[in-house]
Amino acid sequence: MTGQVARILTCAALTFAVSGWARAQEAPAAVVPPAALPSEEAERALVTAPVVIDGRAVLHVRGVASFPAGERAGLIAERIEAAARDTSVPLRVEKTPAPEGIRLHAGSSTLLVVTAADGRLEGVEPDVLASLFVTRVEAAMQAYREARSPAVLLRAAQRAAAATLGLLLVLVLALVGLRRLDRRISRTFDERIHSVQIQSFEIVRAQRLRDLLRAVTRLVRLAALGVILYLWLQYVLGLFPQTRPLAERLLQLLLDPLWRMSSGLVAQLPSLAFLLVLYFLTRWTLRLVKLFFESVEKRRVELSNFEAEWAMPTYRIVRIAIVVFALVVAYPYIPGSRSAAFQSLSIFLGVMFSIGSSSFIANIIAGYSMTYRRAFRVGDRIRVGEVFGDVSEIRLQVTHVRSVKNEEIVVPNSGLLNSNVVNYSALARSRGLILHTTVGIGYETPWRQVEAMLLLAAERTPGLLREPAPFVLQKSLGDFCVVYEINVYCDVPAEMATLYSRLHQNILDVFNEYGVQIMTPAYEGDPEQAKVVPKDQWWTAPAREPAPRAQKE
Repeated sequence: MTGQVARILTCAALTFAVSGWARAQEAPAAVVPPAALPSEEAERALVTAPVVIDGRAVLHVRGVASFPAGERAGLIAERIEAAARDTSVPLRVEKTPAPEGIRLHAGSSTLLVVTAADGRLEGVEPDVLASLFVTRVEAAMQAYREARSPAVLLRAAQRAAAATLGLLLVLVLALVGLRRLDRRISRTFDERIHSVQIQSFEIVRAQRLRDLLRAVTRLVRLAALGVILYLWLQYVLGLFPQTRPLAERLLQLLLDPLWRMSSGLVAQLPSLAFLLVLYFLTRWTLRLVKLFFESVEKRRVELSNFEAEWAMPTYRIVRIAIVVFALVVAYPYIPGSRSAAFQSLSIFLGVMFSIGSSSFIANIIAGYSMTYRRAFRVGDRIRVGEVFGDVSEIRLQVTHVRSVKNEEIVVPNSGLLNSNVVNYSALARSRGLILHTTVGIGYETPWRQVEAMLLLAAERTPGLLREPAPFVLQKSLGDFCVVYEINVYCDVPAEMATLYSRLHQNILDVFNEYGVQIMTPAYEGDPEQAKVVPKDQWWTAPAREPAPRAQKE
C-alpha cells in the first residue's frame, strides 16, 4: 500500500513539473495543452531531444522542467562518447535495476538511466525500452571506435585526396568549358542584339543588353562552380567522423541565413512599406520647398523684410529640419531599432559626433550668422586679417576668397565670425567706395596749387566717379612737409589696384608737369637741382609714348 501511494505521488509530482515546463514553452496552436489531456497522452506530447553521436541520432529522451530534454540528451551523448573513446571500456552494454529506473552501463561507466516515464513516453515497458537502448548504444559505440580506427581514417584520407584531385580536374574542365560557352554565346548573340528604340530614340542600348547577357552567363557560371564546391565539401567532410556532423548540417548552415533573412524581410514588409512612403513623401516635400526658395532667390516671389540672398541658406536650414523630422518619424519603423545593440550603437555614434563635431558645428553656425548679418555676399571684395580678395563661394563651413593674385583662399566661418570683416563692396553700390592716397609737399608750395594739381590728377584718371566729386584733405603739418590726401570715389571695388596705379601715375605726371617736388620721404636740405622729371623725359626708354588718339582719350 505504501509503495502504491509513493508511486502515485511520484507520478503526480512528475506530471506537475512537466506541465509547468510545457507551459513555459511556446507550443503550436494546434497542440492541445498537456493539462487538458489524459496522463499518458500528456507525457507523449512532451518535447524530446535526440542523443547525437557523430552526427547521427541514436535515441530520443525526454526531460523535465529542472532537467530539460536537450541537456539530458547532451549529457548522455558525452557519456557514450567518453566510454567509446576509452578502449579499456568494453563494448558490451549491460542493464542493472536501480531505484530511479534501469541503469545502462558499460563496465563501471554509467551511460544513462531508463525511467518509467521514458517507457510511458514510448508506450512500452521500461525493461523493453532499456533492451532497445542497449542495442542502439552498443552499435553507436562500435561505430564510433571503427570510424576512428587508423585503417578507416587512412581510407577516408585517400578518398578525400581522390575527391580533391577530381574537384580540381572538374574545375579546370568547367572553367574551360564555360569560357568557351561564353565566347560562343557572345559570337552568336552580340551581332543579333540591337538597341530597343522608337524611331531615333533609344530606350535600351544594345551594349546594355550585351552586358546583361554577360552578367547572366557569369551568374550561371558562379552557380555551377558553387554546386561543384558544395558537393565536394559535403563528401569530404562526411568521410571523417569529426566533421561528419558539419557535413550533414552544411546545407542547413547555408540556407538558414537566407531563410532567416527572407523571413525577417517578410515580417518587416509593413515597416519597409511605411519607410518607402515616408521617403518619397519627404523627397517630394524637399523638392517643393527648394522650388519655393529658388523662386525667392530669383525674386519671382517677394517676401517682406526677407533678402533674396537669404533664400538658399534658409532652404538648407528647413531641409535639415524636414530630414530630422522624417528620421524621428521613421526611427520606430527601422528594422532592429528597438534592439539593445542598435540603441547602444546610436548612443555611441551620438557621443562621438558630439565630441568630434564642435568645430564643425561652430563653423556651420558661424556661416549662417554671417549670412543673416549680411556681412558680405558672393562677389564682394573683403579683407579679413591678412586675407584680401573677392568672395567666390559661401558654404556652410568655409568661405572661399579669390585674392587679387588669383589665389584660392579657404577661410573657416568661425574665423570670420571672430574677426573684423572689411567689406569694400557693401556701400560702393550706392554711395561709392573712397580711394585715398597721400603726398608730402613742401611749405613753399601754395596749398591751393597742390589741391588743384591733385584734383587735376583725379580728373585725368579714368574709372573714377565724377559724382560725388573728389576732395582733398590736409592730413597734417609735418616737420618737413604738408601731408595732403586726395579722396576719390569708385563703384567697382574689384578695380581698386588698377585705379590706385592710374591715380599715382597721374599725380606724378601733374606734379612733374608743374615743377612741384614731392617731399616724401622727408629730407634735411634742398638739393641743388629740384627733384622733378621734365616733360621731355617722361617717355625715356624703355617707356613708349601712346598714340595721339590714345593720349587724347
